[in-house]
Amino acid sequence: MRHDTEKVKKLENGSNMANAQSRPISRTFLRNDFLLTLRLALPLIFAEVGWMSMGVVDTIMVGRLPNSAVAIGATGLGQSLYHVVAIFGGGLLLGMDTFVAQAFGREDLNDARNTLLNGLLLAFLLTPVLMLAVSVWPALMQRFGISAELVGPMRPFLSALNWGTLPLLAYFALRRYLQGVNVAVPIMFALVSANLVNAVGDWALIYGHLGFRAMGIVGSGWSTCFARIYMVLALATTLVWVESKRARPLPAQARHWAKTVRLDAGRIWALLKLGAPAAGQILFEIGAFSAATALCARLGPVPLSGHEIALNCAAFTFMVPYGISSAAAVRVGQQLGMRDPEGARRAGWSAIMLGTGFMTCAGLVFVSVPKVIARAFSPDPAVLHAGATLLLVAAAFQLFDGLQVVTTGALRGAGDTKTPMLANFVAYWLIGLPAGYFLCFRVGLGALGVWIGLCAGLMIIGSALLVVWRGKTLSADPAQLGRPAMVECGPE
Repeated sequence: MRHDTEKVKKLENGSNMANAQSRPISRTFLRNDFLLTLRLALPLIFAEVGWMSMGVVDTIMVGRLPNSAVAIGATGLGQSLYHVVAIFGGGLLLGMDTFVAQAFGREDLNDARNTLLNGLLLAFLLTPVLMLAVSVWPALMQRFGISAELVGPMRPFLSALNWGTLPLLAYFALRRYLQGVNVAVPIMFALVSANLVNAVGDWALIYGHLGFRAMGIVGSGWSTCFARIYMVLALATTLVWVESKRARPLPAQARHWAKTVRLDAGRIWALLKLGAPAAGQILFEIGAFSAATALCARLGPVPLSGHEIALNCAAFTFMVPYGISSAAAVRVGQQLGMRDPEGARRAGWSAIMLGTGFMTCAGLVFVSVPKVIARAFSPDPAVLHAGATLLLVAAAFQLFDGLQVVTTGALRGAGDTKTPMLANFVAYWLIGLPAGYFLCFRVGLGALGVWIGLCAGLMIIGSALLVVWRGKTLSADPAQLGRPAMVECGPE
């Protein structure tokens, strides 16, 4: 790892850094940054695609049950509601990106380890609170007016998912540490192989194979839970292996951990201060799509199924820039840890270009073959038509979706988690969702109206965050690019 850090330093810290504030980004430097960003981002992209694939496979598997629309609708609603809570909890750990990456950039591995230990403790403390919050969703959905036809099968499915909360949060903490110290390939392996665990589990538990009884959509929930247990075990094994490769032998390394790493209430509080706005941003974003799901659920099983098909596809493509976003947070943070704001600037822009380039291509695919994509989820003509129509709207916001998520990662690496939170709140909850509700129920556009509102919100967020990032990097001033966060995450 030290060798990688020195290589980055040699590559990006030239003798002309004194004039960095007035120098434009050269093609040579940008090309090098593309390569550095891709090297870290590619495994994380595969990991994010692997994460999303589990939900897509679950939807496809339950879509072959006798009542396809109800099965897809109940499973999709349960997944959306669960992710609002669980991913919010994971968002509280996103401050680890900044702390670990900046500590690794200044070669303070003990401080990075201290963040890991306290991040894991935070995950354990959050688990019972989040599980309690998930357990109240079915009753709230009944009060909201969702039909018993959907809430009934969703309830046991959600209960099964809920038991995977602790391994999911522990996985988030381990992942943030490993990617922050440039260990990304094992993360990819854990997610991709977890898809095999989930797919076999779906086949066995949903339909009753390998000696198990057929459990329907509840079997999908248990399969996902077991896959998450597998993921955290895979990353824990990776952590032990990585630390055993450090300079000291393993027993001495364990003693060194015990001496230098400690439970630290101050570090936990600092993680929460940085992670809370990031979690708020995720809550506003996922909450907006979950609210859209609930609005579509009021229209009946067929519109809800079409919504779930389009949402799964949009979320699937979103995983690529989301992986690039994680790489952007790490690389921007590492460059600031090296006291190289110009390098942080280039790292952010290279990631933004990669993310928006991919999402432009994804939008073109959605426009070209919407019915072919929708047919993979359900043979029902009504469901197919609903899904294909909404995929056209999803195509319109792909570029802006990629722009906002990668820029959010770059800002997080610089220690700014508040701006994306505010942008998501205003664009989704004050503009996008009210407009979607009006178009859906007042104008009579149904699910299409909801998606037009979401599209408008994403366009506003992507444009606003790009303006903020450009303002922060215009002069490559360390004070603008996150110097306060860099100082805070140093040793006490």
